[in-house]
Amino acid sequence: MNRYSRFLALITWCCAAWTSAAAENPVEHGRYVFFAAGCISCHTADEALAGGRAIESPYGTFYPPNITPSREHGIGSWEKTDLERALRQGMSPQGEHYYPAFPYPSYTGMTREDIHALYAYLMNQQTSARQNRPHELYWPYSSRPLLSHWKDRGFRPGTFSPDPARSAQWNRGAYLARALGHCSECHTPRGFLGVPRSDLYLAGACSDPQGDTVPNITPDHETGIGNWTCNDLMHFLHSGRKPDGSFAGGLMTEVLATSCMRLTEYDRESLAFYLKTVPPVHRKLGILCGPFDDATLYDWPE
Repeated sequence: MNRYSRFLALITWCCAAWTSAAAENPVEHGRYVFFAAGCISCHTADEALAGGRAIESPYGTFYPPNITPSREHGIGSWEKTDLERALRQGMSPQGEHYYPAFPYPSYTGMTREDIHALYAYLMNQQTSARQNRPHELYWPYSSRPLLSHWKDRGFRPGTFSPDPARSAQWNRGAYLARALGHCSECHTPRGFLGVPRSDLYLAGACSDPQGDTVPNITPDHETGIGNWTCNDLMHFLHSGRKPDGSFAGGLMTEVLATSCMRLTEYDRESLAFYLKTVPPVHRKLGILCGPFDDATLYDWPE
Protein backbone atom coordinates (compact mmCIF):
# COMPACT_ATOMS: atom_id res chain seq x y z
CA MET A 1 0.00 0.00 0.00
CA ASN A 2 1.50 3.34 -1.07
CA ARG A 3 1.42 6.56 0.96
CA TYR A 4 -1.66 7.94 -0.83
CA SER A 5 -3.61 4.71 -0.29
CA ARG A 6 -2.69 4.72 3.39
CA PHE A 7 -3.84 8.35 3.63
CA LEU A 8 -7.21 7.52 2.03
CA ALA A 9 -7.61 4.54 4.34
CA LEU A 10 -6.91 6.78 7.35
CA ILE A 11 -9.45 9.37 6.20
CA THR A 12 -12.06 6.65 5.65
CA TRP A 13 -11.39 5.21 9.10
CA CYS A 14 -11.63 8.63 10.76
CA CYS A 15 -14.94 9.37 9.03
CA ALA A 16 -16.30 5.97 9.98
CA ALA A 17 -15.21 6.53 13.59
CA TRP A 18 -16.88 9.95 13.66
CA THR A 19 -20.07 8.51 12.15
CA SER A 20 -20.12 5.76 14.74
CA ALA A 21 -19.58 8.23 17.58
CA ALA A 22 -22.26 10.51 16.19
CA ALA A 23 -24.71 7.63 15.98
CA GLU A 24 -24.07 6.90 19.67
CA ASN A 25 -24.40 10.57 20.59
CA PRO A 26 -27.19 12.21 18.61
CA VAL A 27 -26.64 15.59 20.30
CA GLU A 28 -23.03 15.71 19.13
CA HIS A 29 -24.09 14.57 15.68
CA GLY A 30 -26.76 17.27 15.72
CA ARG A 31 -24.20 19.89 16.69
CA TYR A 32 -22.19 19.09 13.58
CA VAL A 33 -25.32 19.20 11.41
CA PHE A 34 -26.29 22.51 13.05
CA PHE A 35 -23.05 24.20 12.04
CA ALA A 36 -22.85 22.53 8.63
CA ALA A 37 -26.35 23.84 7.92
CA GLY A 38 -25.47 27.38 9.03
CA CYS A 39 -28.47 27.69 11.34
CA ILE A 40 -26.89 30.18 13.72
CA SER A 41 -26.31 32.89 11.12
CA CYS A 42 -29.95 33.64 10.35
CA HIS A 43 -31.53 32.75 13.67
CA THR A 44 -29.28 34.87 15.88
CA ALA A 45 -29.49 38.65 16.27
CA ASP A 46 -28.14 39.40 19.76
CA GLU A 47 -29.30 36.25 21.55
CA ALA A 48 -28.35 32.76 20.37
CA LEU A 49 -31.07 31.15 18.23
CA ALA A 50 -33.73 33.57 19.51
CA GLY A 51 -34.42 34.93 16.02
CA GLY A 52 -35.17 38.52 15.13
CA ARG A 53 -32.29 39.20 12.77
CA ALA A 54 -33.44 41.38 9.88
CA ILE A 55 -32.78 39.85 6.46
CA GLU A 56 -33.29 42.36 3.68
CA SER A 57 -34.48 41.22 0.27
CA PRO A 58 -36.13 42.65 -2.86
CA TYR A 59 -39.41 41.30 -1.44
CA GLY A 60 -39.18 43.06 1.92
CA THR A 61 -37.62 42.22 5.28
CA PHE A 62 -37.68 38.73 6.79
CA TYR A 63 -37.26 38.07 10.51
CA PRO A 64 -36.25 34.47 11.24
CA PRO A 65 -38.04 32.93 14.23
CA ASN A 66 -36.95 31.83 17.68
CA ILE A 67 -35.73 28.20 17.43
CA THR A 68 -34.78 27.72 21.07
CA PRO A 69 -36.63 25.03 23.12
CA SER A 70 -39.03 27.63 24.55
CA ARG A 71 -42.49 26.05 24.44
CA GLU A 72 -44.22 29.42 24.16
CA HIS A 73 -41.98 31.36 21.80
CA GLY A 74 -39.69 28.76 20.22
CA ILE A 75 -39.94 25.16 19.06
CA GLY A 76 -40.08 23.49 22.48
CA SER A 77 -43.48 21.97 21.74
CA TRP A 78 -42.36 20.49 18.43
CA GLU A 79 -41.91 16.79 17.81
CA LYS A 80 -39.22 15.37 15.53
CA THR A 81 -41.82 15.03 12.81
CA ASP A 82 -42.60 18.76 13.05
CA LEU A 83 -38.97 19.66 12.38
CA GLU A 84 -38.82 17.12 9.59
CA ARG A 85 -41.92 18.62 7.99
CA ALA A 86 -40.52 22.14 8.28
CA LEU A 87 -37.19 21.22 6.71
CA ARG A 88 -38.47 18.90 4.03
CA GLN A 89 -41.83 20.43 3.13
CA GLY A 90 -41.59 24.05 4.27
CA MET A 91 -44.66 23.68 6.49
CA SER A 92 -45.24 24.74 10.09
CA PRO A 93 -46.88 22.41 12.65
CA GLN A 94 -50.04 24.51 12.14
CA GLY A 95 -50.01 23.84 8.40
CA GLU A 96 -48.79 27.27 7.26
CA HIS A 97 -46.34 27.60 4.39
CA TYR A 98 -42.92 28.97 5.21
CA TYR A 99 -41.34 31.59 2.98
CA PRO A 100 -38.33 30.23 1.06
CA ALA A 101 -36.10 32.77 2.80
CA PHE A 102 -35.95 29.76 5.12
CA PRO A 103 -33.88 27.53 2.80
CA TYR A 104 -36.12 24.47 2.94
CA PRO A 105 -35.83 24.11 -0.88
CA SER A 106 -32.30 22.92 -0.07
CA TYR A 107 -32.92 21.38 3.36
CA THR A 108 -35.55 19.12 1.79
CA GLY A 109 -32.59 16.95 0.77
CA MET A 110 -31.50 16.31 4.37
CA THR A 111 -31.49 12.74 5.63
CA ARG A 112 -33.85 11.74 8.41
CA GLU A 113 -30.85 10.84 10.58
CA ASP A 114 -29.43 14.35 10.26
CA ILE A 115 -32.81 15.96 10.95
CA HIS A 116 -33.42 13.88 14.08
CA ALA A 117 -29.90 14.60 15.31
CA LEU A 118 -30.44 18.32 14.72
CA TYR A 119 -33.67 18.08 16.71
CA ALA A 120 -31.80 16.49 19.62
CA TYR A 121 -29.21 19.28 19.56
CA LEU A 122 -31.74 22.13 19.36
CA MET A 123 -33.77 20.72 22.24
CA ASN A 124 -30.65 20.84 24.41
CA GLN A 125 -30.00 24.57 23.91
CA GLN A 126 -30.77 27.51 26.18
CA THR A 127 -34.34 28.74 25.95
CA SER A 128 -35.31 32.31 25.12
CA ALA A 129 -38.57 34.15 25.73
CA ARG A 130 -38.10 36.48 22.76
CA GLN A 131 -41.29 36.76 20.73
CA ASN A 132 -41.19 36.25 17.00
CA ARG A 133 -41.42 39.37 14.85
CA PRO A 134 -43.68 39.30 11.78
CA HIS A 135 -42.08 39.69 8.37
CA GLU A 136 -42.41 43.08 6.69
CA LEU A 137 -42.98 42.23 3.03
CA TYR A 138 -44.26 44.13 0.03
CA TRP A 139 -47.50 43.13 -1.64
CA PRO A 140 -48.13 40.60 -3.16
CA TYR A 141 -45.29 38.75 -1.39
CA SER A 142 -46.97 39.48 1.94
CA SER A 143 -49.81 37.10 1.06
CA ARG A 144 -48.73 33.81 2.61
CA PRO A 145 -51.48 31.71 0.92
CA LEU A 146 -49.87 32.52 -2.43
CA LEU A 147 -46.89 30.42 -1.35
CA SER A 148 -48.81 27.27 -2.24
CA HIS A 149 -48.74 28.39 -5.88
CA TRP A 150 -45.03 29.20 -5.63
CA LYS A 151 -44.39 25.73 -4.26
CA ASP A 152 -46.36 24.11 -7.07
CA ARG A 153 -43.97 25.61 -9.58
CA GLY A 154 -40.77 26.43 -7.72
CA PHE A 155 -40.26 23.73 -5.07
CA ARG A 156 -39.04 20.19 -5.65
CA PRO A 157 -39.19 18.24 -2.36
CA GLY A 158 -37.18 15.08 -1.90
CA THR A 159 -34.29 13.60 0.07
CA PHE A 160 -30.88 13.75 -1.56
CA SER A 161 -30.25 10.63 -3.64
CA PRO A 162 -26.60 9.62 -4.07
CA ASP A 163 -25.43 9.14 -7.64
CA PRO A 164 -24.23 5.51 -7.91
CA ALA A 165 -22.00 6.47 -10.84
CA ARG A 166 -20.06 8.89 -8.62
CA SER A 167 -17.63 8.33 -5.78
CA ALA A 168 -18.57 8.45 -2.10
CA GLN A 169 -16.60 11.67 -1.73
CA TRP A 170 -18.39 13.35 -4.64
CA ASN A 171 -21.76 12.37 -3.18
CA ARG A 172 -20.77 13.70 0.24
CA GLY A 173 -19.75 16.99 -1.35
CA ALA A 174 -22.98 17.15 -3.34
CA TYR A 175 -25.00 16.54 -0.17
CA LEU A 176 -23.16 19.31 1.64
CA ALA A 177 -23.54 21.79 -1.23
CA ARG A 178 -27.09 21.00 -2.26
CA ALA A 179 -28.71 20.19 1.09
CA LEU A 180 -26.89 21.06 4.32
CA GLY A 181 -24.73 23.93 3.10
CA HIS A 182 -27.49 25.24 0.77
CA CYS A 183 -24.88 27.00 -1.41
CA SER A 184 -27.42 27.52 -4.17
CA GLU A 185 -29.63 29.74 -2.01
CA CYS A 186 -27.15 32.60 -2.35
CA HIS A 187 -24.96 31.64 -5.31
CA THR A 188 -27.80 30.86 -7.75
CA PRO A 189 -29.76 33.89 -9.02
CA ARG A 190 -33.51 34.06 -8.63
CA GLY A 191 -36.14 35.22 -11.05
CA PHE A 192 -38.80 37.84 -10.50
CA LEU A 193 -40.92 35.56 -8.30
CA GLY A 194 -37.99 34.21 -6.33
CA VAL A 195 -37.60 30.97 -8.25
CA PRO A 196 -33.93 29.88 -8.56
CA ARG A 197 -32.61 29.97 -12.13
CA SER A 198 -31.68 26.33 -12.73
CA ASP A 199 -29.84 27.33 -15.90
CA LEU A 200 -27.52 29.49 -13.78
CA TYR A 201 -26.81 27.03 -10.97
CA LEU A 202 -24.11 28.52 -8.69
CA ALA A 203 -23.29 31.15 -11.34
CA GLY A 204 -23.56 34.06 -8.91
CA ALA A 205 -26.29 36.54 -8.06
CA CYS A 206 -26.62 40.29 -8.33
CA SER A 207 -27.45 40.94 -4.70
CA ASP A 208 -27.28 39.29 -1.29
CA PRO A 209 -29.16 40.60 1.80
CA GLN A 210 -26.45 43.24 2.25
CA GLY A 211 -26.66 44.37 -1.37
CA ASP A 212 -23.33 42.81 -2.39
CA THR A 213 -22.89 40.70 -5.48
CA VAL A 214 -22.51 36.96 -4.88
CA PRO A 215 -19.71 35.41 -6.95
CA ASN A 216 -19.88 32.76 -9.61
CA ILE A 217 -18.54 29.53 -8.05
CA THR A 218 -18.83 27.31 -11.11
CA PRO A 219 -15.54 26.11 -12.64
CA ASP A 220 -15.65 28.66 -15.47
CA HIS A 221 -12.06 29.82 -16.01
CA GLU A 222 -12.85 33.45 -16.76
CA THR A 223 -15.80 34.34 -14.55
CA GLY A 224 -15.85 31.56 -11.95
CA ILE A 225 -13.37 29.49 -9.95
CA GLY A 226 -12.05 27.42 -12.83
CA ASN A 227 -8.48 28.51 -12.11
CA TRP A 228 -8.72 27.39 -8.49
CA THR A 229 -7.42 23.96 -7.55
CA CYS A 230 -9.16 21.70 -5.06
CA ASN A 231 -6.45 22.64 -2.57
CA ASP A 232 -7.19 26.33 -3.19
CA LEU A 233 -10.85 25.71 -2.42
CA MET A 234 -10.08 23.67 0.68
CA HIS A 235 -7.76 26.38 1.96
CA PHE A 236 -10.40 29.04 1.28
CA LEU A 237 -13.08 27.08 3.15
CA HIS A 238 -10.69 26.70 6.09
CA SER A 239 -9.18 30.20 6.22
CA GLY A 240 -11.17 32.49 3.93
CA ARG A 241 -8.04 33.27 1.93
CA LYS A 242 -8.25 33.25 -1.87
CA PRO A 243 -5.46 32.09 -4.21
CA ASP A 244 -4.56 35.74 -4.99
CA GLY A 245 -3.94 36.44 -1.30
CA SER A 246 -7.12 38.45 -0.68
CA PHE A 247 -9.77 37.36 1.80
CA ALA A 248 -13.49 36.74 1.62
CA GLY A 249 -15.70 39.68 2.47
CA GLY A 250 -19.32 40.48 3.22
CA LEU A 251 -21.65 37.75 4.40
CA MET A 252 -19.24 35.03 3.28
CA THR A 253 -16.98 35.84 6.23
CA GLU A 254 -19.85 34.86 8.52
CA VAL A 255 -20.62 31.72 6.53
CA LEU A 256 -16.99 30.68 6.80
CA ALA A 257 -16.71 31.37 10.53
CA THR A 258 -20.00 29.76 11.55
CA SER A 259 -20.09 26.86 9.10
CA CYS A 260 -17.31 26.05 6.63
CA MET A 261 -14.45 26.38 9.11
CA ARG A 262 -16.24 23.97 11.45
CA LEU A 263 -16.41 21.18 8.89
CA THR A 264 -14.04 18.24 9.04
CA GLU A 265 -11.14 18.31 6.61
CA TYR A 266 -12.73 15.42 4.73
CA ASP A 267 -15.98 17.35 4.31
CA ARG A 268 -14.18 20.47 3.10
CA GLU A 269 -12.30 18.33 0.60
CA SER A 270 -15.55 16.69 -0.52
CA LEU A 271 -17.23 20.05 -0.97
CA ALA A 272 -14.29 21.37 -2.98
CA PHE A 273 -14.20 18.20 -5.08
CA TYR A 274 -17.90 18.52 -5.90
CA LEU A 275 -17.72 22.23 -6.80
CA LYS A 276 -14.96 21.52 -9.31
CA THR A 277 -17.31 19.13 -11.16
CA VAL A 278 -20.45 21.26 -11.59
CA PRO A 279 -21.11 22.54 -15.14
CA PRO A 280 -19.19 25.78 -15.77
CA VAL A 281 -21.30 28.84 -16.50
CA HIS A 282 -19.75 31.87 -18.14
CA ARG A 283 -21.38 34.77 -16.32
CA LYS A 284 -19.77 38.05 -15.38
CA LEU A 285 -21.56 40.15 -12.79
CA GLY A 286 -21.35 43.89 -13.44
CA ILE A 287 -20.87 46.60 -10.83
CA LEU A 288 -24.32 47.99 -11.65
CA CYS A 289 -26.01 44.62 -11.15
CA GLY A 290 -29.32 45.15 -9.32
CA PRO A 291 -31.60 42.91 -7.21
CA PHE A 292 -33.98 42.08 -10.08
CA ASP A 293 -31.42 42.00 -12.90
CA ASP A 294 -31.53 38.18 -12.81
CA ALA A 295 -35.30 38.19 -13.13
CA THR A 296 -37.56 37.08 -15.90
CA LEU A 297 -41.32 36.70 -15.83
CA TYR A 298 -40.83 33.29 -17.39
CA ASP A 299 -38.50 31.84 -14.79
CA TRP A 300 -40.49 28.74 -13.81
CA PRO A 301 -38.43 25.54 -13.95
CA GLU A 302 -39.45 22.87 -16.39
